[in-house]
Amino acid sequence: MEENSRRSMLKKMAAGGLAFAAAPSLNAFAKSENEAYQLKGNINHSVCQWCVSFVTLEEMCQWINSMNVKAIDLIKPQDWSMLQKYGIECSMCYTDGKISLTEGWNHTENHSWLIEDFKRSIPLVGAAKYKNLICFSGNRNGMDDETGMNNCVKGLKEIMSLAEKNNVIIQMELFNSKIDHNDYMADKSAWGVELCKRIDSPNFKLLYDIYHMQINEGDVIRTIKDNHQYFGHYHTAGVPGRNDIDETQELYYPAIMKAIHETGFTGFVAQEFIAKGGDNATKLTALQKGIEICDV
Repeated sequence: MEENSRRSMLKKMAAGGLAFAAAPSLNAFAKSENEAYQLKGNINHSVCQWCVSFVTLEEMCQWINSMNVKAIDLIKPQDWSMLQKYGIECSMCYTDGKISLTEGWNHTENHSWLIEDFKRSIPLVGAAKYKNLICFSGNRNGMDDETGMNNCVKGLKEIMSLAEKNNVIIQMELFNSKIDHNDYMADKSAWGVELCKRIDSPNFKLLYDIYHMQINEGDVIRTIKDNHQYFGHYHTAGVPGRNDIDETQELYYPAIMKAIHETGFTGFVAQEFIAKGGDNATKLTALQKGIEICDV
């Protein structure tokens, strides 16, 4: 980002958040432009760091604070000190080792390095007073889903006692395998729920990504209501396109967030969409509007 543009954007942040008046109307999604932006406190909001990678992490922390949002998703341990400087929580942690979406717990040849990585990282998460540590099933690579599930159970049970001891929740993310993550095994909520039942620990849950599950199976609100006890975290994005939560996409997020709140959920909902077009300030405005739309 050019220095003048960066300085201008930070001035907007310091003034108490990005201006909404210049942004296009969101019709049924939107509040009045004259209504003050305030968080209701029913949803714990977060934003995924990779979606704001066009600014530095410190600038992101400043922006997050300008909105009274308290958390950032998907940060490795070496960057937690920056969040702590600004009083921000890491709402979903990465391990401090290798991050692979395709090489996961469903293949036993990955267990040795995964177990070592998680046994090293779980105490770090606990010591930082964070809660959530992400994991991935990995791709099938010709493996049937039952074998993959059994392998996941075998490997993950090797770390669950340590997670329980450190009050850390291991969360496996559900992805769509139709558009974004071809061949990924944990591509259906029913598969993930059965995995939770077999692991049988309060410290293992699913990261229910609303965007991904809308693409692979739909029926989002019913799924959340029926299985909320297994969902420890949520991600958002517009469908199709993984872009802004606005009137151009098919999901109605106010109803989805209301359903999540009614389950008694007290975890985090993180914005994870790629803001469309415009300069960086416009992209941040889109993400801020996503938070507002989800703030039921």
